Amino acid sequence: MSVSTGTRGETVPTVPPGNPAVDTADVSALLERGRTLSTPVLRAAVDRLASPMDTVAAYHFGWIDAHGNPADGDGGKAVRPALALLSAEAAGAAPEIGIPGAVAVELVHNFSLLHDDLMDGDEQRRHRDTVWKVHGPAQAILVGDALFALANEILLELGTVEAGRATRRLTTASRKLIDGQAQDISYEHRERVTVEECLEMEGNKTGALLACAVSIGAVLGGADDRTADKLEEYGYHLGLAFQAVDDLLGIWGDPEATGKQTWSDLRQRKKSLPVVAALAAGGEASERLGELLAADAKSNDFDTFSEEEFAFRAALIEEAGGREWTSQEARRQHAVAIEALDEVDMPARVRAQLVALADFVVVRKR
Repeated sequence: MSVSTGTRGETVPTVPPGNPAVDTADVSALLERGRTLSTPVLRAAVDRLASPMDTVAAYHFGWIDAHGNPADGDGGKAVRPALALLSAEAAGAAPEIGIPGAVAVELVHNFSLLHDDLMDGDEQRRHRDTVWKVHGPAQAILVGDALFALANEILLELGTVEAGRATRRLTTASRKLIDGQAQDISYEHRERVTVEECLEMEGNKTGALLACAVSIGAVLGGADDRTADKLEEYGYHLGLAFQAVDDLLGIWGDPEATGKQTWSDLRQRKKSLPVVAALAAGGEASERLGELLAADAKSNDFDTFSEEEFAFRAALIEEAGGREWTSQEARRQHAVAIEALDEVDMPARVRAQLVALADFVVVRKR
């Protein structure tokens, strides 16, 4: 595998060459529409939960603070709800047709966040203490399970043939998401992971649910399987682009922007794309990195590493070319995602908005 070497300390641009600049106003409007239309239904779903799960879930979504007072917390970018509503429009339906799908996907996404935070030991999400840190591990598990159950309930209670088709796609995506998390955890304890294995894991963990988000509204709107499959193809590769950028943020992201510690993925021993690409590159920096990771697998002192040690590892990854390769991979996956849209007969406005959302995902600052 050929891996190009980036310049240490340089912010590698992630916008695809030749692509038009992202219309941030248009994207912001799409994200806000997804949030505005889906949040009331999402809140109503959470209100069905028994106490204290309803309160714990409200805290997780940023609607209340740790003391139960109303809050205007950061509930995330709402990319998935925005995609679900656009998905309905791609099938010629009104965006509102996609609301149950948007809510169901958002519930599954947050189920995964609650469990992932606990499994990874993450104490911060969106600049606040995570649920397990505030309410305990048991509540994080229970509320995550409850959100997963609600997702299927929201769809199935529609009682239509389209709802049944949408639920099948959601459950398949959920199973792949869980597969991806299991792979991610297992890779933390391996000395070596191939680039192909890493891409498979990230396709499951991130790509599958984004793929579902961008097809579920279309299915609810009556689209045939071929249309839904092509939209899923766009979403899957968009998910891989999204995760590649997230992997860059996990090592070089600004904690003020990410809400996580510096070198967060390195602290968790994650075999993310920059790491596995660096290990596959060959050369002095790659070999030195491999020696350090092999020693880590046999050491119990990892938690005592200094900031300088993590900075040194990040520098080795960059010197070996892992940072630049991952940035290029984000661009490649972005291009494949856009190509999939050419196979779907949809309004030109909707296609342009899907392209703008894809650009937004890949251009995220770090």
